[in-house]
Amino acid sequence: MISNVTLVSLGKFDLKLHHLLIIGILSLSFSISFLVRSQAADYGWELNEFDPFFNYRATQYVVDNGINAYFEWNDELSWYPHGRDVSQTSQVVLHVTAAVTYWIFGGGMDLYDFTILFPVVFGSLSTVVIFALVRVIGGTTAGLLSALLFSVSLPLIVRGTIGWFKSEPLGLFLGILALYFLLSGLNSKNTKIAIVKLIAAGITVPLSISAWGGSQFFIIPIGIFFLTLPFVRSDHKFIMWAIPLFTATVFLVSLSFERLSASFTFGLGGASLLIPTIFIVACIFIQSKSNENKKTRNGLLFLAAILIIGASLLIINAESEFLSLPSYRYLNAINPFLTTSIPLVDSVAEHASTTISQSFFFHSILMIFAGLGIWFMIKNQKERNSNFIKNDAILFSLIFGLIGIYVSSAFVRLEVFASISLIILSSVGLSILVRNVLNNTESKKSKNLIIKSSFLAGVIILLVIPISFPENGSWVTAAKSPPTILNGGTAYPVSTNDWTESMEWIKNNTPKDAVIASWWDYGYWISTLGERASIADNSTLNSQIIENLAKMLMSSPDQAWKMLTEMQSDYVVVFVSGQRLAVDNDDQALYVLQGGGDESKKQWFIRIAEESQPKYLESDGMSGTDHFWNETLLGKMFPFTPLAYVNFQTNQQSATYQPGFTPVYVKDIKYPFDSNGPFRLVHASPSFNAEKGQPMIGVFIYQVNKDYVPTN
Repeated sequence: MISNVTLVSLGKFDLKLHHLLIIGILSLSFSISFLVRSQAADYGWELNEFDPFFNYRATQYVVDNGINAYFEWNDELSWYPHGRDVSQTSQVVLHVTAAVTYWIFGGGMDLYDFTILFPVVFGSLSTVVIFALVRVIGGTTAGLLSALLFSVSLPLIVRGTIGWFKSEPLGLFLGILALYFLLSGLNSKNTKIAIVKLIAAGITVPLSISAWGGSQFFIIPIGIFFLTLPFVRSDHKFIMWAIPLFTATVFLVSLSFERLSASFTFGLGGASLLIPTIFIVACIFIQSKSNENKKTRNGLLFLAAILIIGASLLIINAESEFLSLPSYRYLNAINPFLTTSIPLVDSVAEHASTTISQSFFFHSILMIFAGLGIWFMIKNQKERNSNFIKNDAILFSLIFGLIGIYVSSAFVRLEVFASISLIILSSVGLSILVRNVLNNTESKKSKNLIIKSSFLAGVIILLVIPISFPENGSWVTAAKSPPTILNGGTAYPVSTNDWTESMEWIKNNTPKDAVIASWWDYGYWISTLGERASIADNSTLNSQIIENLAKMLMSSPDQAWKMLTEMQSDYVVVFVSGQRLAVDNDDQALYVLQGGGDESKKQWFIRIAEESQPKYLESDGMSGTDHFWNETLLGKMFPFTPLAYVNFQTNQQSATYQPGFTPVYVKDIKYPFDSNGPFRLVHASPSFNAEKGQPMIGVFIYQVNKDYVPTN
């Protein structure tokens, strides 16, 4: 065959045509992924979202002070006055990996620019790793298809766009790499190579979890997969030492990380790996002592006993908690019914439950091909076609697929696991389908060529549709949005300097020991860009402090002043987003405030503060009541006042709130710069003076008047 023609011989290795094809498709996959992930750079060259700014500052600390100093670092700009033990509470591997790669590949580049590119590079390199993994499962064709599908998968792209210097890109890269090492090691026929790969897998798993806590969900399918091995593998002597070697390596490496040693090694995550490993050894021992016709039965009975005991321990642990439980959001992914029980978790947009429409939009055609993959795998197993896909590979794919889809139902953020699951199943399904069609020689040659060509064209069209249509809502275009720092995370696809200018103002116009209070969303921006201490930030380490901030914002100005004084806060930052209407009233600027700032988050402030919502909000759950505007600090700090209520569908107006009506606001600064009240407005960001028809990304900085004397 042409693909087997040798092009170049390098010692014992022959470079053949099909090797060039593999390299070409992987290069194409990397390039597509890189370009799609880089679209946001059109809006501006900035880090995206909130966490990346802390990760950048932590990486800068490693670069400036060394790795040893990093592990001793207590960040005094976080959670004032308590500070933050960074290595105990952070993604250590992310920071260290970024610093080390910067030392090696930085080449004089500014670290900020390097961290902007970091997620794009590792996200795109994951196309190569997924190829390696799926190749072990279903062959080279399946691997190449998985690389192409990975490069355009929307959930994977939006969690790794340019500037997204967060946990997922590196965590997923390492997690998929760990799966490759594990499956490749278990399928290796060379004992020495198997040992190396299994140890590499055992090292990479905790590295992945340390880079991103969500990588713990890789442990669940691995543990379940281990439970099946005594029944699908005949080489019991091999897996008797191979699996314990992998597990022991995972635990030994995990113990070297402060965060993992406590939360994973001695918690449910570690138990999810340790118990299946013990089961393998015990089950094989039981089977070795059983009669030939009772081996499977006795093994299954033992498995049933283990499952019953495990379920009982989980029930008991729910009360006694003798095993360390993971944080709430991880438990929520295992039990989606917990979704609405904690307002702070629910308030985070990426913790929203995945809707059916979102799932179809994210995966669309992959669902069909994944179904084909499942059907072909089961058919392959029934026909004992083990030369193509081995039984254990089939089981792993099915287990990972089901678990990935299940955990993704809890949070939109975890749709990355559904994507990986569907990519694996779709790639295998497509490769088998292509293989069967192209190998079909029953029909006449001319007719056969037409059928094959039509089939391939049909598959290509189906795959191209979601990345091309609709024009402004395809997988490719949907991944393009402004970096959060440029639009404040609002619904407006604009690029402004409001937040960067305001943080620069804080840096240059406040004392170096100043303490800034704000909603926790903005804490990382304040500490990184403003270089000032914040009361709370996006690590959400102390929910009580966040609750106190919510209560402060919803309290009366005098009570809020007392609370801020107790917090030792010098300034307060509030964020208001909206749009100036194109038509003004007698040269008086009119605004609609529903853009995604604090005006759109106040219902969460109320819930987190455990206050009664009807006291502060009208029946639409968004418009503020008179009490909100006249009696709360947040209402007073919004430099706007409702003028009237308008039904934009009917053009009706009302002086008071009516269902279906939208409040229209005018500017009204309640605490001007020369105020003798509890607060003074010392800075308003540029778009506070937005022109007609333009969005407003308003950042307002108030100074706490330490000389103020409350009236009650």
